[in-house]
Amino acid sequence: MATSTTLLDVQTTPWGLEYSIHECPRRHRDDVAALFPGTPLDGMLVIPTCQQSQMDLVQMGQKVEDEKDRLLERFVEFAKVVCERLVAAGHWADYIDPCSGLPMVHRGTNAVYGEVEALVTLLGYKTQNAGCCKIILHPRWGSSVYPASMFAKAPLEAVQQAIEEAVAELKDRL
Repeated sequence: MATSTTLLDVQTTPWGLEYSIHECPRRHRDDVAALFPGTPLDGMLVIPTCQQSQMDLVQMGQKVEDEKDRLLERFVEFAKVVCERLVAAGHWADYIDPCSGLPMVHRGTNAVYGEVEALVTLLGYKTQNAGCCKIILHPRWGSSVYPASMFAKAPLEAVQQAIEEAVAELKDRL
């Protein structure tokens, strides 16, 4: 069961990226504070995203790596536009590089964000052990999922507007 306040239930972009918007839960405040040192956490929103992959991403090989690269590029392009729109409107925003777990805008830390734990807390998703690590199990896609997150300190309406503008700008490219 999710343990955060959901402000916007899961939505889907025209290219299939799912996102939702949540207040930063107490359970993650220390982790988020380590990610963004000196940034007050009051009003911090977490925006987890998931993309369905064409294959099980637990597998190994060049095809899996190519698929991860494709999904990474699509997320980064979307997240950059959303964050740029929010910052241009006078708000604070950042996104996490899913490969490293590090923030991409505010780079003053080596703290790593745990996408798997965040989806457990924020959306109540299940996990499975795969060797030495946990993987997220999407309720419909299983382990054929690519998670990545954004953060914002902005009113919900401003975040929704930035996402809508990014979707409109990118819908024919992604």
